[in-house]
Amino acid sequence: MVQVLQQILFLLVAVLGIGLFAWQVRKIRANILQGKDRLMGGSVAERVNKTLLVAFGQQKMFKRITPALLHLVVYVGFLVINIEVIEIMIDGLAGSHRILRVLGPGYDALMATNEVLGALVIVAVAAFWWRRNRTQPVRRLTGVELRAWPRLDANIILYVEVALMLALFTMNAADLKLHQLRGEEMPGTFPVSALLVGLMPDNVTALHVLERVGWWIHIVGILAFLNYLPSSKHFHIIMAFPNVYYSRLVPQGQFSNVDSITHEVKAMLDPSYQVPAPPTDAAGNPVVQRFGAKDADDLPWTNLLNAYSCTECGRCTSVCPANITGKLLSPRKIIMDTRDRLEEKFNSPLIFEPNKYQGEERMQVDEEGSLVRGYVTPEELWACTTCNACVEACPVNINPLDSIIEMRRYLVLEESAAPNSLNVMFSNIENNGAPWAFSPSDRFNWADDLYVADKETGIRS
Repeated sequence: MVQVLQQILFLLVAVLGIGLFAWQVRKIRANILQGKDRLMGGSVAERVNKTLLVAFGQQKMFKRITPALLHLVVYVGFLVINIEVIEIMIDGLAGSHRILRVLGPGYDALMATNEVLGALVIVAVAAFWWRRNRTQPVRRLTGVELRAWPRLDANIILYVEVALMLALFTMNAADLKLHQLRGEEMPGTFPVSALLVGLMPDNVTALHVLERVGWWIHIVGILAFLNYLPSSKHFHIIMAFPNVYYSRLVPQGQFSNVDSITHEVKAMLDPSYQVPAPPTDAAGNPVVQRFGAKDADDLPWTNLLNAYSCTECGRCTSVCPANITGKLLSPRKIIMDTRDRLEEKFNSPLIFEPNKYQGEERMQVDEEGSLVRGYVTPEELWACTTCNACVEACPVNINPLDSIIEMRRYLVLEESAAPNSLNVMFSNIENNGAPWAFSPSDRFNWADDLYVADKETGIRS
């Protein structure tokens, strides 16, 4: 009877946990689909290959070897230990106990690998915590965008990971001691839990309670962790894979064209060119299309996918020449602001609704009600040198530059709010066909001057 009640309780907990997670994912998916359509180039094979290398293979992480190795331990541990989670789920629903023992020697190898990885995860997490909180923090782990909630979020996840591993070891050690007292052989090999058996009580009832407590804390903790992820930067452990798959395959820095401008230019060059009809809404009215992006939903949907995939690691900001020289731009903040504005605009609170910035710790901007100027200032946007360093550095192929270009395009084409130096260049291009302030007829004067100098000196250039 007790066993049946446990099965019913576990079923309810599992349905609630997975159902709430699915509900949050649907809200996030709806937010991402608020973005504009984008034509996706490249073959499926090319995208799969990139996903295997960058997302699964952690290819770009190894530009910094120490955090890469620590992250690899946690990443592999997450993947492998989840096999034991599958066993726990089956046991909880079927009322069985260690059902994967039917794998025989394979089960021994699996459990031993889980134990070793679990111990290494605790070591790696401790190193991450010390690096963030006790040593002089590396520059990329600081910044105005990492104050308040983002900084707390990083620590919460470290504490949760340790708690889950300790619950797993408690469950295994108590179960191992229980089998020893009963004179039974426990399926599996547990090198770490075997060291903890001496800490367990000798009372059978107490051991059974400890084993169940560890079991329940581990699985309920994982379900709670699953529902915490959508509100956390650690959602990247799920979103990194689709984000890499849908990342741009065009040459870095290649600008996209504005369709309406392209059609206008073609019509000017060829009077017979038929300009396509503008898109219409459900009522058949023409939809006014904005040049560039003023708000989050003016960006392509792939950029919004970027926003939910950001690891907030700061690799982009740490290599940004504008940021290094003290300018206001932080590519990481651009991505984080896009996500925060998207959730604000579409009023889509998740189970956890953290205050992304607290009080005056959010950077002061000109006005509210949009991404540009509401979250991101023009000063930040114009500080960008379009060097693509941030794009190259991101371990999950996020492209902050693409969003920056779209917001700058809005400032230029919609508000005529380009810096004066750019306005001078635009005027020169319009009048002279070149960025420089002289007539096209004088464009090759330098060659004539060089020819005269060569004749006078007798030295050929």
